[in-house]
Parts: sequence; structure tokens; C-alpha cells
Amino acid sequence: MIKKNKNIRLRSKTKIRSKISGVKEKPRLTIYRSLKNIFAQLIDDSEGNTLVSASSLSKELAEELKNSKGKISKSKMVGKLVAKKALEKNISQVVFDRNGYRYHGRVKAIADGAREGGLKF
Repeated sequence: MIKKNKNIRLRSKTKIRSKISGVKEKPRLTIYRSLKNIFAQLIDDSEGNTLVSASSLSKELAEELKNSKGKISKSKMVGKLVAKKALEKNISQVVFDRNGYRYHGRVKAIADGAREGGLKF
């Protein structure tokens, strides 16, 4: 069952990545979701560079994350942090790459946090 679900996600990820790519003006906001943490990056696919990154393990969020409960609220904070860092680098528009995950729960929370932070999808 686990292998089947992983294969479904990887197949979905491959389809999504074939259709979208990020450039410097409009980079790709990609996420990775582990069991306990969530990671977000803005990637310029034309050069292969990571422009901005944030995660639930980052030191900038350490104090706020101690007070938060649940992984969804942590994901929303990560979305706001990645938006703040992107706006500091004059990036206001991104292409959202859900990386094969369903747009639900933590994935949706990170997208909502990034929108609240000022990013446009």
C-alpha cells in the first residue's frame, strides 16, 4: 500500500513538473512534506538555482513554532516566511508546485500563508 501511494505521488509529480517551470521573474515555489516538517523553496529552473528557502526547522521561526500547535499552523508560518524572504528579493509572483501532494491540509496551509505574506500565484 505504501509503495503504491508513493508511486502514485511520484507519477503525479512527474506530470506536474513537465507542465510547469520557474524563471527568475516568476520562480517555482516547490514544497516537500515529511512526517514532522515542511520545506519550501523558490527555484529558478532556467539556471537551476534556489533563490529562497524556508522550513519548519529554520531558526527564524524557532520562537514562534514553540507556541504553535499542530503541523498546519507551522506550515502557514513557513509560507509567510518564504513570502517575506521573496519580497525582500523583489519577487512577487510565483508558480506553485505542489510536488505531487494533494492540495489539502499542510500543502494548502503553506500556499495560504504565502498568499497572506504577499505572493501572487
